[in-house]
Amino acid sequence: QVQLVESGGGLVQPGGSLRLSCAASGRTFSTYTMGWFRQAPGKERDFVAAITKSGGTTSYAASVKGRFTISRDNAENTVYLQMNSLKPEDTAVYSCAARVGGLLNAVGAYEHWGQGTQVTVSS
Repeated sequence: QVQLVESGGGLVQPGGSLRLSCAASGRTFSTYTMGWFRQAPGKERDFVAAITKSGGTTSYAASVKGRFTISRDNAENTVYLQMNSLKPEDTAVYSCAARVGGLLNAVGAYEHWGQGTQVTVSS
């Protein structure tokens, strides 16, 4: 079992940046593929980005590609999401998730979830 705790959310103006962190505890962090997902009010949870166990391969949703960067530090048991050029439509609760298998974008493929952190992009 792995426990996930997100941090770094907040209120930011359009065009601004935020860096989200997700700290993991429990089983060996490096055995998990990690992903970031987001859920806006009244909408379904959507894939944002994912990274393989070694960090060598990443995947992004088309809506964030070129603006967001996912990375991980296996020594620190942490995965990050650097978000630049933020837009109002990026407003959502962002959650990190872990899966034992390989890189996938589907919400249902991830077995472990954090509680989420709110990101609000507004002037």
